[in-house]
Amino acid sequence: MLETWDLQCERNGREHRTAEMGCRQLVVRRGQPFTITLHFSGRGYEEGVDKLAFNVETGPCPSDTAGTRSHFTVTDFPDESGWSAVVQQQDGASLSVSLCSPPSACIGRYSLTLETSTGYQGTSCHIGDFVLLFNAWHPEDTVFLRDEDERREYVLSQQGLIYQGVRDYITSTPWNFGQFEDDVLSICLKLLDTNPKFLRDQNKDCSRRNNPVYIGRVVSAMVNCNDEDRGVLAGRWDNCYDDGMSPMAWIGSVDILKRWKEFGCQPVKYGQCWVFAAVACTVMRCLGIPSRVVTNYSSAHDTNSNLVIDRYLTETGDEDRRSRDMIWNFHCWLESWMARPDLAPGYDGWQVLDPTPQEKSEGVFCCGPAPVRAVKEGDLQLKYDIPFIFAEVNADVVYWVVRSDGSQKKTTHSSVVGKNISTKGVGRDGREDITHTYKYPEGSEKEREVFAKAERENSSLREEDKGLHLKIKLSEGANNGCDFDVFAVISNNTDAERVCRLMLCARTASYNDTVGPQCGMKDLLNVTLAPQAEKTVPLRVLYEKYSESLTQDNFIKVVALLTDYQTGNVIVAVRDVYIQNPEIKIRVLGEPMQERKLVAEISLVNPLAVPLHNCVFTVEGTGLTDGQQIKELQEPVEPQAEAKFRLDFVPRQAGLRKLMVDFESDKLTGVKGYRNVIIAPEPN
Repeated sequence: MLETWDLQCERNGREHRTAEMGCRQLVVRRGQPFTITLHFSGRGYEEGVDKLAFNVETGPCPSDTAGTRSHFTVTDFPDESGWSAVVQQQDGASLSVSLCSPPSACIGRYSLTLETSTGYQGTSCHIGDFVLLFNAWHPEDTVFLRDEDERREYVLSQQGLIYQGVRDYITSTPWNFGQFEDDVLSICLKLLDTNPKFLRDQNKDCSRRNNPVYIGRVVSAMVNCNDEDRGVLAGRWDNCYDDGMSPMAWIGSVDILKRWKEFGCQPVKYGQCWVFAAVACTVMRCLGIPSRVVTNYSSAHDTNSNLVIDRYLTETGDEDRRSRDMIWNFHCWLESWMARPDLAPGYDGWQVLDPTPQEKSEGVFCCGPAPVRAVKEGDLQLKYDIPFIFAEVNADVVYWVVRSDGSQKKTTHSSVVGKNISTKGVGRDGREDITHTYKYPEGSEKEREVFAKAERENSSLREEDKGLHLKIKLSEGANNGCDFDVFAVISNNTDAERVCRLMLCARTASYNDTVGPQCGMKDLLNVTLAPQAEKTVPLRVLYEKYSESLTQDNFIKVVALLTDYQTGNVIVAVRDVYIQNPEIKIRVLGEPMQERKLVAEISLVNPLAVPLHNCVFTVEGTGLTDGQQIKELQEPVEPQAEAKFRLDFVPRQAGLRKLMVDFESDKLTGVKGYRNVIIAPEPN
């Protein structure tokens, strides 16, 4: 008779790379054996006399046909096609048994029951629950990833960097994914059990949880709340965040997921694209699917699917009328690694998932998974949502100047979207440019083939004025609190003198392409350009002009319009300027060792000409701090003065860790910093 048992959570956790989820529950990966020990009272187990069998069940209505229940006996050899149990070792009344799921098993929380029988007598005993995850280490799992360094980065790494800024000034912000932190796994499983597909048909939903394509679509839909599906995050882009958290203030997913659970699955306020993508990345990595956050610069939102973004400007450079099409300075989404047996061969690998609510897919605000390969090849008919993502990286932008009489003049400038597509490098803090995975080199024959396949006429858009060229340059560094210069550079490549009108206009802007008030303007009615000459025209943008309307995104959009009096042609140049926040300095004092106290000295200089009020530092780091540490400063920070504090913390886990800091105040928001700390293991 069974007396006690041991699920060997610690040993199995080490072998299945789930130890950081804690040793209070058994968490294993599919297709890989795990060991449990059974202790019998009286005599030990006798092969041929005693029969042992196990039942595993997941979901509310487990069944063999749905793949959510399995009954299997202890045998001599593992069964590759289904669940199996093999005796590993016997020591008196103790028996070690190796259990293994098939690599195609449904993931989720399982209950494990042992049935013992001797002769005609039999007993059944529930010996515990365990959680089964996807397994990127198993060659037959649909999320199998061959490279160990990539598996460490995209499944096991709990911290990373997300790229923001503008395409010619790329910034990185630290993010605490924290997929192994306390309670995160149970919250991710709750998210699956809250999704409308589960509520409609629980058995069918659970039976499809063996498929990362299905899981990806569910997670993409559930990270936003636009379908009133009790999703995790509410999105907001209007700079009014007083009834929640500004999207710029978050530094990790754990706080967001815990708030969602504590609020009774009410949406957490507020998220924007990188927050949606980062939370989805946490959920996918937690469930075992390799995932990474990707940033696309100059990202098109093509609402009418014609692969053209039309922009309308007045003759003074103001927006005339707004089409629903937009170009975001950057847009973040998620890539997850999986096979696509539902498609023809050739589309396995990285898949785009975009949880930011933009357009509906099959009636729901979700996007993907879309094979990156299909985006590159222009295979728009494949599942899921490839036309929308293709446009994000390929659409053309055409500027129309609307004259005072209402007539429209198409400008000879067409800027291309989808630049510097970026993700964090594997095992390092550097940026990896992955643009080549989404598109062929611009102007190449292969690129033209893809456009033809995508059924678009591209040639008419790329008109160039052979005579006049216009671009906008930036002086060194635009720092928050300082004036800075932008320059319109005009080139006359003809052998004749040209006389033009130049309009230069600067406005504060948000990253999603909405613009605010003007903060700098110059209108030169007679700019004379000698043959084959170049002229540079400066525009000084003053802090006193942009300070009141600068959004938390820290962007200023500069538009230049050059009208050639001789031909009537208009050339447009646009540049987004990122206003740099001050640096957060982090010094770590003491010997970095597990379970030994360290001190972090954290400081920031106020660069503005006004005092900062309501200053708050938030610090977190998986394995370093116990959750978030928040420090509110009692006094205002005067101009050029230092905001600083000391934080004591005791690292719980060894290895390379990131200490991440966010600073908020009334006038300076979303300032981020981080410090890598290598924690030595505790001496034995």
